[in-house]
Amino acid sequence: MPARSATPRPPRRPPPKPPLASWRLEEAKARFSEVVRLARAKGPQRVTVHGEDAVVVVSAEEYARLAPAAATPNLAALFSQGPFTRLEDFDPDALRERSPTRDAVAF
Repeated sequence: MPARSATPRPPRRPPPKPPLASWRLEEAKARFSEVVRLARAKGPQRVTVHGEDAVVVVSAEEYARLAPAAATPNLAALFSQGPFTRLEDFDPDALRERSPTRDAVAF
């Protein structure tokens, strides 16, 4: 019986995914209902502008799976929408007044 080599086999790669359906922008605008229906039924639909990829239309379920943080509000999103996020919206009257301090009593 021949000796087996100690080199491990490379991991198996998943089969390649079929390429996304591609629509020219003019065609996608004219047949938008079909683009949406296909995105929901068959998967993402690519839209090109001047022959280059511009956007991909995906179903809401696919988007929620790919970007779960975007689907649910979080504390960072809450803070980013607060009243003090931009300086031009800053309201100095919104600050609390400091109470006056008094001198320490000498014993």
